[in-house]
Amino acid sequence: MSLRSAKWFGNADLAGFIHRASLHAEGISRSALEGRPVIGICNSWSELVNCNLHFRGLAESVKRGVLLAGGLPLEFPTISLGENLMKPSSMLFRNLMSMDVEECIRAYPLDAVVLLGGCDKTVPAQLMGAASADVPAIMVTGGPSEPAWFRGRQLGAGTDLWHYADELRAGRMSELEFAELEAAATPTYGTCNEMGTASTMAALVEALGMSLPNTATIPAVAAARLRAAEATGARAVEIARAELRPSAILTAEAFDNAITLLSALGGGTNAVLHLLALAGRVGVPLTLDRFHELAARTPLLVNVRPSGEHLVEQLHHAGGVVAVLGELTPLLQTESIAVNGLTLRANVADAEVLDRDVIGTLASPFGAPGAIAVLRGSLAPNGAVIKRSAASPHLARHRGPAVVFEDVYDVAARIDDPALDVTADSVLVLRSSGPQGGPGMPEWGQIPIPAKLLAQGVTDMVRVSDARMSGTAFGTVVLHVSPESAAGGPLRAVENGDVISLDLDRGLIDLEVSQAEVALRLERLGPVVPRYRRGYGALYLDHVLQAESGCDFDFLRALPGEPAVSEPFGLLSGWVGGW
Repeated sequence: MSLRSAKWFGNADLAGFIHRASLHAEGISRSALEGRPVIGICNSWSELVNCNLHFRGLAESVKRGVLLAGGLPLEFPTISLGENLMKPSSMLFRNLMSMDVEECIRAYPLDAVVLLGGCDKTVPAQLMGAASADVPAIMVTGGPSEPAWFRGRQLGAGTDLWHYADELRAGRMSELEFAELEAAATPTYGTCNEMGTASTMAALVEALGMSLPNTATIPAVAAARLRAAEATGARAVEIARAELRPSAILTAEAFDNAITLLSALGGGTNAVLHLLALAGRVGVPLTLDRFHELAARTPLLVNVRPSGEHLVEQLHHAGGVVAVLGELTPLLQTESIAVNGLTLRANVADAEVLDRDVIGTLASPFGAPGAIAVLRGSLAPNGAVIKRSAASPHLARHRGPAVVFEDVYDVAARIDDPALDVTADSVLVLRSSGPQGGPGMPEWGQIPIPAKLLAQGVTDMVRVSDARMSGTAFGTVVLHVSPESAAGGPLRAVENGDVISLDLDRGLIDLEVSQAEVALRLERLGPVVPRYRRGYGALYLDHVLQAESGCDFDFLRALPGEPAVSEPFGLLSGWVGGW
């Protein structure tokens, strides 16, 4: 076995002297560097990200595992993406964080890396960066927060918020009660405790094989989470010695397994974007059509909000992700390899479902196949998605006049205007919210129900946008319309009163306006003026891909026929070099 870090520390020359001396300054002896795998701990801890607030403790547990297994742990920070506080959207910075992770892994003397991710975009960003660097990597996620309680009712971190916000706007809840809810809503650190984006991505990491089995759903505050981190650190030493790289794990079969699990979970639609982007980093030709094919055969097996009744903690106690994968075995690629060196078949062999009110069976599921549906049509030529498992059945086939909002500011200004010309049959349309238009494709897609309709008892409407939606949200919400409006897609040409038709059974979303008229309108409107002219924003606008490609940067995708570059330039031997 030849350790990658030995290229830095193993030579008796000027370069070796400089590299070893750098760690001597940290109190690390020369003997600690000899023959031991150096394990990087990529920590996205931040006081700006409550989901990741406990990662300092997790990192210490990882270090303990590394040391027990005979490795040398070295922790390093990266930028961290907080879903709630970053504006306009954490998605704007996912690719930037992935570059940070990729270049740190490649540039430093690491034999393997442990990824500490939790909040929504930190997990895909770290996976994307690690996949591109292709140094052995393993992830431990942060886990869901403890459930909140409000007036005797157990709350989900996001799903119930959307419900109570509508209650407030409809006049059925007081400002004082809403303030009481705010004080109770987030009792601990950790990610949202429904099947939102963070919990979805943690589960998919496990299905992909990039984390240890049955670690995704362990609560953030549980001692078992620390023990999982310790075990992850120990396994990192083993994958360093075995040189088990992400490229050996993130195969087409692994992505099929992740998509199948996504459908069975009724997981967040953001995962579609992240899986597409991650596949692009490893050269797997994944498309929206594959999501449609796999979702169409996979029923909803998990009874967790927003598609069900329970929270992620109940899923954990019911058997966790391995139990769900065990039920899905007939639909999975069971010979795919996980980071623990075992096949998926071996990892689920002893899985047991402990609560059938939380985890169903293929024969007796909680919902029909197609929890995540892909739509196409004249309004979305390149595709759109909807979480059908969280949509209203009576709106699965709908035709209505458009009520158009130019951007999210327009929504804020007019949605509660009593004079708004809208009925329950209207289709609410939001544009200027896609990858370029948002920018960063913010989670604005769950357009609020107009206040005057809420007062009439309307709880759902068809809504269409080029935006994203929180994985904790619900409703008949068509998302990720592509091409987006800022890129000249048909969405930009929609006018008030245009008829939009939705047919979920047929996978269609159509604008009932002739192509000639759409082209004429787009020509009249002209190009969109870019929001950024300098800095990272300008780089983002110049290189971000559309939703059907996962919104990655064009220059970050794997080059066909070329392996990932895992070694840095400028790693010299001999007597040339400097500090």
